[in-house]
Amino acid sequence: MVTTLLRRAARIRVAHFGTLATTLVLLALLGAVVLAGILPLGGAGSGGASHGVSRPALALVMALLALNLLLGLLHLPTLTRRLPLLVFHVALLLLVLLVGVGRLTALDGRFELAQGVVYEGQLIDGQAGSWHRGALERLAFRHEGFEIDYAPGRKRGATRNQVSWVDAQGGTHREVIGDHRPLVLDGYRIYTSPNKGFAPVLSWLPDAASGPAAAPTATAAPSAARARRRPARPVKTFGAVHLPSYPANELRQSLEWPLPDGRRVWVKLDFDETLIDSEQAASFRLPGEHKLVVWLGEQRAELAPGQGMTLPGGRLTYEGLRTWMGYRISYDPTLPWLLACALLAVWALAWHYLRKFVDRPARPPATGPGAAAS
Repeated sequence: MVTTLLRRAARIRVAHFGTLATTLVLLALLGAVVLAGILPLGGAGSGGASHGVSRPALALVMALLALNLLLGLLHLPTLTRRLPLLVFHVALLLLVLLVGVGRLTALDGRFELAQGVVYEGQLIDGQAGSWHRGALERLAFRHEGFEIDYAPGRKRGATRNQVSWVDAQGGTHREVIGDHRPLVLDGYRIYTSPNKGFAPVLSWLPDAASGPAAAPTATAAPSAARARRRPARPVKTFGAVHLPSYPANELRQSLEWPLPDGRRVWVKLDFDETLIDSEQAASFRLPGEHKLVVWLGEQRAELAPGQGMTLPGGRLTYEGLRTWMGYRISYDPTLPWLLACALLAVWALAWHYLRKFVDRPARPPATGPGAAAS
């Protein structure tokens, strides 16, 4: 008795797959999963980390949609007898499968680069599918600087960001990219973002007593006795402080910078001129006259480019001011195939309705007394 009931329930469940009602339910479920992946969990304090939770659910719904379409193709005779409808549903099935594969292999993230710095593969944050096997460190392009024009009212125009890179054959390339014009390397698409600002470049030279020894050179090694007598040479380190985005945070141009020994220096960019006037057209540029205010504990100094201050354990030098740019990076190898399947589905549906219109039988002429009167 129990076995019979289970078999009947299985037949009912299988019978409902491949129908329009099941398709609508699964599409609604897909929309709910996508919405859950966009909205952060737990409000503003959760950090918005809900994308990883929605991936298994997204894969499950995609698999159910694919199974539903496949069963519809196998069990609905209307689809198999009409070639345009068959092509349309096969294209839909491929679209569903490609979306699932794309989410498993895709990557979306962001990073920042100071002017003159080469990208080394780090991300500030990002989401990668479980099948993603890319190597971001191979995307070694250099940020050369950018130009942005502003209309009155601080309306931002197009970003013209210059980048350069060296290909596998040793050839040097240059390109201008923007918010909607990507740099494409190894299938990765790299765009600029609205985030950009100023980047003071600092250097730290530790005292000889506290600093690490410099790396040995390729010259012949001295004897052990001479090596013991030679004092250790401190290593100078450099770093760029990416101040908050400008002009969105023009009144908060300050940030902390960590020294190699773990202490944190507080720096503030100080200038008086108005760089982007809201009443007239302007361009993003560095301030002409400025100074860098530096604090560490009770010590404070105002530094011009090239000046430094002596701190406990070493000397901090303000090397100069550059810009930094925020970038968005994305990778999805299924995008060309998604476009092809979408075009195929549109073409098949148009073919189906064109055939219905052409094959529609002509209305027979009216007969009877009413026809004669007309």
